[in-house]
Amino acid sequence: MDNSYNIQNRGLYNQGVDWVTVLLYALLVVFGWSNLYAANFNPETKVFFSADAEYFKQLVWVVITIGLAGVIMMADSKMFVEFAPILYIVSLVILALTLVIGKEVNGAKAWLGFGPVQFQPVELAKISSALLVARVMSRYGFKFTMRSYVQLFTILLIPILFVLLQNDTGSALIFMVLILPMFREGLTGHILCLGAISIVCAIATLLSDVWIVMSVVYTLAILAGCVYLNHIQNKKAVFVTLLIATLVPGLAALALYLMGKEIEYELLILAGAVCVSIYFLIVAISKRVKYLLPILMYMWTGLIVSFGTDYAFENILIEHQRTRINVLFGKEEDLLGAGYNVHQSLIAIGSGGLTGKGFLEGTQTKLDFVPKQSTDFIFCTVGEEWGFLGCTFLIGIYLAFFLRLIQLAEKQHSVFSRVYGYSIVCIFFFHFAVNICMTIGLMPVIGIPLPFFSYGGSSFLGFSLMLFLFLRLDKDRQELIR
Repeated sequence: MDNSYNIQNRGLYNQGVDWVTVLLYALLVVFGWSNLYAANFNPETKVFFSADAEYFKQLVWVVITIGLAGVIMMADSKMFVEFAPILYIVSLVILALTLVIGKEVNGAKAWLGFGPVQFQPVELAKISSALLVARVMSRYGFKFTMRSYVQLFTILLIPILFVLLQNDTGSALIFMVLILPMFREGLTGHILCLGAISIVCAIATLLSDVWIVMSVVYTLAILAGCVYLNHIQNKKAVFVTLLIATLVPGLAALALYLMGKEIEYELLILAGAVCVSIYFLIVAISKRVKYLLPILMYMWTGLIVSFGTDYAFENILIEHQRTRINVLFGKEEDLLGAGYNVHQSLIAIGSGGLTGKGFLEGTQTKLDFVPKQSTDFIFCTVGEEWGFLGCTFLIGIYLAFFLRLIQLAEKQHSVFSRVYGYSIVCIFFFHFAVNICMTIGLMPVIGIPLPFFSYGGSSFLGFSLMLFLFLRLDKDRQELIR
């Protein structure tokens, strides 16, 4: 009798729901809306509700989201697996359509307008990409092979390309975090190392000259190769490696000098890297040693990223983007231009002190000193009105929220549910970390909203649906959904 009852009522929207997660979500929504109200509050009018105010529009989206969340909780969880490819294709079509008929906002052509309502299609693309990645990895007999690598990375690269064409670099970066859940399922650590090397080399290039970074990468790769060759007792190979690594760039530099041409240090390093790579490949094949190949992979990743970062910074980024990066790294000071938002945000947060000025008492907020305070810089409202304790409380809620989602993801019997759970945790955490770091000047301003806090109907709806899809899957955590 009891088992029959459970089977018949398994689909009810409120049975099996993780109410701890729902409570944490509700706390974030309420706290976020109250701070959005504070950011829009006008002490002169003192009108609580205004149909034109952002906080009223956000409240409408909250109500709509509650209704859609209820529909999702009553849906069949296996439907998300079956419709993942269709939803992904639809999202790509909409992204492509946005390039043609989209509306440009803040330099990014990333919005579709339907009368008074505007929608950012990238929010749908995040959900569909996470679902499709989870579907591919949950197929029977899935293994990380070259074919699966191509399939998974293609799923991520296509929306990234569309979003980059929309000039929305911040949103494009979000798709890259969907690689992280793959490590939970056995993705090789080499990919993580390549990512770390890429980040370090990119930052180092922005802080220094590109030829210096490339020289360091080249030298470290040569030393690593020599240490390994010495370990396998191939002293001759060590000598030849050092000879090639120094002789090739040296002779090339001498030839350019004698011809009276300008010496391009980057090209000299690349010439040496090509020759060393050829020799390493010969040794790896003839001696049947495999650890030289990862060394080459790391070296070329560092060289290409360093060279590419310098080229992109000088030739692809527009002037205000370059200025933002230079301001971030202290190479320029532009308090009235690119650095104005962050400077005012820091003033607002710092003025809050330990306990804050009080709800609706923020002077920086009321006098509109911080542009985009209800979207990108909503966190500074928390700092000004609630102080250090309020910021700590908010960060604590977010961390509890993330840890709870990770705990739920680990409980899933289905690979699909587990991968999707980790995917949304990574997306939420990326938004959380980048937005707060933007607000306090630790990262460049790239237009990343704070989940459930920043004003924006499409972003709030996207984050919420992303969450409730996982909560619906969690209701069937004991099942193998594939």
